[in-house]
This record gives sequence, structure tokens and C-alpha cells, in this order.
Amino acid sequence: MKNSIKGLLMGLAITGATFAAPATADEMDAVKSKGELAIALTGAYPPFSLINDKNEVVGFDVSVGKEIARRIGVKAKIVTTAWDGILAGLLANKYDTIIGSMSITPKRQKMVDFVGPYYSAGRAVFVLGNGNVNKLADLKGKTIGVTLGETHEKWARKQGDMNWTLKTYKGLPELLLELDHKRIDALIIDSIPGRVAIKKNNQNMRELNTPEIEGGAVGAGMAIRKGNPKLHAAMTAALAAMKADGTYEKIAVKWVGADIR
Repeated sequence: MKNSIKGLLMGLAITGATFAAPATADEMDAVKSKGELAIALTGAYPPFSLINDKNEVVGFDVSVGKEIARRIGVKAKIVTTAWDGILAGLLANKYDTIIGSMSITPKRQKMVDFVGPYYSAGRAVFVLGNGNVNKLADLKGKTIGVTLGETHEKWARKQGDMNWTLKTYKGLPELLLELDHKRIDALIIDSIPGRVAIKKNNQNMRELNTPEIEGGAVGAGMAIRKGNPKLHAAMTAALAAMKADGTYEKIAVKWVGADIR
């Protein structure tokens, strides 16, 4: 799951974007009027969002988002955007919601409201499957890859005693490629996409046993702008119905291989 607080601040500073004024009417009315729910994600976070060989954006988050839209009576409009500016885009009214594996954090809750969590995952460290790294301490002084703007980047930068070199990337595909080519010694990501890459794609990597850093599961939520109780209630009801009637489980098993609620 992901974090974009740093990207938000940098994006606003660079682009000169401003926060949108609070909505005078609940945005559920606008969503219904235009007949679509604009959903933001990166398209670079398999199996949650990715571009398939038909140039379509697919994945767990995409399927969940489309089903949420269908249940509130509108079509889904998928918008792909870079992660480090995704929250700024929501606050600038570029889309209606972020359904992109966004971690629910106290800082973020001050800026947006969340529907969910709709799944949970923990931090994990992955290394080459045939390498000689067996524990976290073996990575001292090594090169570590993270996705720019994620909570994992923030955590990694705080580990001063590890003395590692941190390299940032736009998404998981780049991280996996860099590890394959041994340009990084490890990557720090959510546990689920890493495990899926190993199981479904035979990715040559393995997960380190790192109970000292995982700290339990963190929830991912669907972000919307504050001040929209009708939209929040409609999306919450749709998510609950999906979980109750088995639709959520089917989507999760298809993309992730298990029910991850």
C-alpha cells in the first residue's frame, strides 16, 4: 500500500496547484449527474493495477472500482496517474476517488476521507532468490529500491543505522527489473504484490523473514474529498454488499489468489 504525502507537497509546489475549495453540495450528486465515477490509480502496481497486452488497465483495484461504480448506478472512468502526485490530483478535483492501494495514515486522514479499509497488507523485504542475503542485517550498506512516495520509502529513510543507498522508482515493474539486473540488492514493498509476483510470474526473488519491521497489517482505503457523506455512504454500502454476496472474494481470488479483506 502506498503513501503520497511527500509527493503531494512537492507537486503543489512545482505545479502551483491549489487545494480545491470545499464542495458546496455532496459530490454524489455530481457523480450521478455525469453518470460516471472517475477513479485514479497508477496502472503500475500489479496485481492491483497494471496494463495488459491489450493496453487495458486491469487488476484488483480496477475490478473493485468498477464494481463500486456499478453498484452506485454509474460507469467507472479509470484515470492513470503517477503515484507521487495522485493525492494532489484528488484535491484538485481531477477525479472523484483514489482506489489504488492507498494506506490509511493519520496524516492522510487530515486531508481526505477514506472508505474502507478494503484490504490489508504488511511491509516486506524481497531479495534475489539465489542471492546470499538471509536477514535484514545482511543489507547494511547495500542498495535498496522503493517506490517514490510510498510509506516504505519514508520508513527506509529513517533506518540510518542500515547505511544503505536508497533508489526510488515509479512502480513495481521497474523495481522487479532492477532486482533482476542486480542494480539493487533488495526492494521494500507491500507483502501481497511481492508474493503474487513469485507465485504467478515465477519472479526470481524471495521474502526475508523480518518480523521486526512488519508491525502487523495496514489497511488500504478508497480516498475521497472531505465533506461528501452521501458519496462516502454509497461507496461504503457498495463495498459491504460486495463482501456479503461473494463478489469481493471472487475478485480477490482472481487477481491475488486469496481473500485479502
